Amino acid sequence: MAAVQDYIEDFVALFFPELCAGCGACLFKNEQHICTNCIYHLPLTNFHRDPLNKAARQLWGRLQFEQASSYVYFRKDGRVRNIMHQLKYNKNTRAGFRMGQLYAYTLSGSGDWKMPDLIIPVPLHPSKLRKRGYNQSAHIADGMASVLDIPVITDTLLRVKNTLTQTKRSRFARYENLRTAFICRDTARLINKHVLLVDDVMTTGATLEAAGTVLLEIPGLVLSIATIAYTE
Repeated sequence: MAAVQDYIEDFVALFFPELCAGCGACLFKNEQHICTNCIYHLPLTNFHRDPLNKAARQLWGRLQFEQASSYVYFRKDGRVRNIMHQLKYNKNTRAGFRMGQLYAYTLSGSGDWKMPDLIIPVPLHPSKLRKRGYNQSAHIADGMASVLDIPVITDTLLRVKNTLTQTKRSRFARYENLRTAFICRDTARLINKHVLLVDDVMTTGATLEAAGTVLLEIPGLVLSIATIAYTE
């Protein structure tokens, strides 16, 4: 039966090959959504090895957090931009899931990263969620959870303000735009928990600051932050 399934999959792939989200090349049978060559050439930050990394320093004085890290550098051209564009705008949620997995493998293999109890993806406003059809950060969180075996919570942190676009806004303007955007409900299960807040890209950190500030109102909560990409 397994042989028949493999034959069917190979036959379908012959006419409808899955393409790599990073470079557009046809994937080999054992490759998942991102080709081996793109994975090998990802511009890794290795922030998880350095508690004084750029992502963490960007949030200093704005949030009380345990650790903050990003997986890769985001650049205006290249593989990471293509992958994140595919995830965010082309409905390629599998690319986000795969990047979450890859990042989780990196974190789980490091003795420098403290594992959380729960993962919470930064939520979208319901109107934006309806328009896009999915939350890209949730798919990243699911990918991480599949490796780390940690629950993902999506119904406690909510986005209640549909903010204006953040493009070309200053850091302060972004924070003011987001300051009242998030609320928490049913918070009892987060009391005294170490929570990993996950997003796709860190730019100014305003979204993470606004969401993290709300989470830190929960008694005993310890906050860590992880994004897939970091924009310099």
